[in-house]
Amino acid sequence: MSEGFRGEYYQKVDSKARVSIPAAFRRVLDAGDPPTPEFPRTRIVMVYGGKSRQYVECYTQRGAEELSRKVLKLPLGSTARKIAERDLITRSQTVEIDDDGRIVLPQKVRDKIEFGDANETAFAGTLDRFQIWRRDTYDMVNGVFDDEDDELPEGVDVLSLLAEIDAGA
Repeated sequence: MSEGFRGEYYQKVDSKARVSIPAAFRRVLDAGDPPTPEFPRTRIVMVYGGKSRQYVECYTQRGAEELSRKVLKLPLGSTARKIAERDLITRSQTVEIDDDGRIVLPQKVRDKIEFGDANETAFAGTLDRFQIWRRDTYDMVNGVFDDEDDELPEGVDVLSLLAEIDAGA
């Protein structure tokens, strides 16, 4: 992956449930869903499954295909496969980005993040996908530079988490 979803962006939602996708995210989405005659507009797969999630997770078309491949590797009929199919495949929706760089948040997505009468979202990049939160929920859960709940011992640098990966390479 040359470029991924990075950063936090706060975006207003209008009365028709339209929200602008951050420009940096649109570039990644465009790269992950090249236009075809059948689908000339860039698409996003929005996953709203997962009982404990307070956000919707969004994938490029390529990212969604990779997610599907992982689900298909689970044993057919297994509990893990049934849960993965339900929460990652069935409880997902594909939406197109309009010419102005916006999407309409589907009702199931608005229900998932308990959007109600809120008018602002938080987009949070996580490299190969991004999350859409209701802004006040995002701020409450993630805090503003509030890392006190992290489980790293005091004085340990976050980059040390990557040491095991480098050692295994």
